[in-house]
Amino acid sequence: MRVKAVQEILKKHGTDGILITSTENRRYVSGFTGGDGIILITLSDSVLFVDGRYTIQAQLEAKEFTVITFKTKPYGLLKDYNLKNLFIEDTKLPLSDYKSLKETLLGTCFHNGSWVLDELRMIKSPDEAEKIKKAAEIADNAFSHILNFIKEGMSERDIALELEFFMRSRGAEGISFDTIIASAERSALPHASLTDRKIALGDVLLIDFGCKFEGYCSDMTRTVAVGKASDEFKKVYKTALTAQNEALSNIKAGAPCRDIDAYARRVIESAGYGAYFAHSLGHGVGLNVHEKPVVSTGSDGVLCSGNVITVEPGIYLQNKFGVRIEDLVLVTDTGFDNFTHSPKELIII
Repeated sequence: MRVKAVQEILKKHGTDGILITSTENRRYVSGFTGGDGIILITLSDSVLFVDGRYTIQAQLEAKEFTVITFKTKPYGLLKDYNLKNLFIEDTKLPLSDYKSLKETLLGTCFHNGSWVLDELRMIKSPDEAEKIKKAAEIADNAFSHILNFIKEGMSERDIALELEFFMRSRGAEGISFDTIIASAERSALPHASLTDRKIALGDVLLIDFGCKFEGYCSDMTRTVAVGKASDEFKKVYKTALTAQNEALSNIKAGAPCRDIDAYARRVIESAGYGAYFAHSLGHGVGLNVHEKPVVSTGSDGVLCSGNVITVEPGIYLQNKFGVRIEDLVLVTDTGFDNFTHSPKELIII
């Protein structure tokens, strides 16, 4: 089905084929989970080129594809397909590979084609949605576990390692991105890296993490207080939660992405924190943790039934603390199905 969808796009745009080189897009169209290889889809062929390490695996996983084994570089094998116009993954293909392609396929015109798979992957099938939902369920359970695990004196790194161990022990393939455990003033760094800083009484602790289940990602964030919460933290937390609820209440198929961002942003701005919400409200999630659609002020996209997106307003007060609350939702015709069930009332551990 996915190959046919790609071929319909090729036909519509008068293009002979598309060369797929990224791991996630290879997996999406073929089911092949190996770490190397390229795919060529033309109007009449679907071919997976792999080296000898992956031949058997490719034959087992990519049953709808012709599997061809190469010994050195695969690009010379593409000459047999008479490709006059070829889509390539322009945002993912290394420059050295692009140069090699141009030198090998001298009569071929190359066209930007990353959008082809981006658009197809935006709409999740029921099976894809179930896998994302399962990944979110594992993350929810991990959050419940970590609340009881965290103690003063533990490091950010200790907490991240425990989260990963718990999720893997519950069926996750691994983490879907580098876990963020940001304590005290470091919680004001939206994408803070892990450190060995010890958790202390009175800290704000921002926990942003996810896992993969059968290739599909989850992504969630909760912000908690350790031992006690200041009045300022309570106010900021309430503002972020109100902003998220306002955005969620307006999500449904047909809603402009920029409008959903605006619903949350207006709440934060009206509370006086507009300058401290420095990122978009959300993004698509699937085989990658960051996919289309983008839910931001600059987005011209419209939500569709089958999109899976994050909703993650944040307020970051430099040298004080940050708050982010993030849920993962499936867009439907009438609203949304929230895959994240961890509590959102202010938690003091």
